[in-house]
Amino acid sequence: MKKIILNKGKDKAAWQLHPWVFSGAIKRIDGTPDNGDVVTVFNAENEFIAFGLFHDSSRVAVRLLEWHPDQQINEQWWRKRIQKAVDARRHLLIEGKNDTARLIFAEADFVPGLIVDKYADFISIQVHAAGIEKIKDVVIDELNTLLSPKGIYERSDLKSREHEGLPDTNGLLFGELPPEFVEIIENGIRYQVNIIDGQKSGFYCDQRENRALTAQYVKGKKVLDCFCYSGGFTLNAFHEGAASVTSVDSSALAIETLRRNILLNGYSEENHIAIQSDVNKQLKVFAEEHQKFDVIVLDPPKYAPSRSSLERASRAYKDLNRRGLLLLESGGLLATFSCSSAMDIDTFKQVLAWAALDAGKEIQFIRQFHQPDDHPVRASFPEGEYLKGLLVRVI
Repeated sequence: MKKIILNKGKDKAAWQLHPWVFSGAIKRIDGTPDNGDVVTVFNAENEFIAFGLFHDSSRVAVRLLEWHPDQQINEQWWRKRIQKAVDARRHLLIEGKNDTARLIFAEADFVPGLIVDKYADFISIQVHAAGIEKIKDVVIDELNTLLSPKGIYERSDLKSREHEGLPDTNGLLFGELPPEFVEIIENGIRYQVNIIDGQKSGFYCDQRENRALTAQYVKGKKVLDCFCYSGGFTLNAFHEGAASVTSVDSSALAIETLRRNILLNGYSEENHIAIQSDVNKQLKVFAEEHQKFDVIVLDPPKYAPSRSSLERASRAYKDLNRRGLLLLESGGLLATFSCSSAMDIDTFKQVLAWAALDAGKEIQFIRQFHQPDDHPVRASFPEGEYLKGLLVRVI
């Protein structure tokens, strides 16, 4: 048996179902497990804690899977986990309204190191862990059995794979190669998604509910959508009757895709301005031009990848939101987001308070945004709660 024995006093988190065992918690290893092997974890008194996936050079030395000693981590176990995760999302897939969802969300679904997204008839997967590489054929076969997709494409071009000694891997795993643009539907709105070359796995389905919620406030309004990517907030704004939308993103491909999606949904370009630019620079330009907006969306990339970068990231979030608040009159709304798990909601509120102070504005917090239910958060793994947002009104 390949056993991991933890140091005395280092077993509390594992007993409490946290899925990570850090290398510093390990007292000794019995046997010679290969990277990605299933190991059995014991405390210092040799009491069983859990089964997990081992890696000798990762900071997370064991990714825990199962806390019941009578279970076997075999092919059938993996298939049941995948099936359970997929079944929990089926209510989201409504013909004519939504054919896109995150089907497996790694640790949240007790499948650490695996992300699976459904885009219409295609599936995109990302593999973060060596242990998942070993059972990838099982994953592909079970997804095919459950969903009968046209194709399954891998987008494992992830920095996290370096820590597991895994190279970047992109390519077709099953069926048809996705076309350059796959047409999906979300909230009744159509999008063309680039699964092969797009950001993340092709689309940001974690903002599905927040796009619709924000759009409730835009009827007849002048809207600014920053970090617009393929136009999620922009299209929802037009769907709910915005008078005009200005969309800003630094990516030429994003702007091109956004324009395609505007036409796909039959919206007029007369009421839309698309700008390829660095957002912070463009916000400064708008201020110099004395432009004002009624509703502004700020959905930046991750500024705080770890707690060690939180202070620097807080300054960046503050400066960004200050620039946004300066473009709002009294009664204007700012929908602002952070996808950094290291930034908790209380810290984010404080950052907004600082930004408002620097901008000479008084604000009210009127709504809090979360990640949707296909991105669940385990009570034992609060690190899984990465997306948060605030709807702010300028008084």
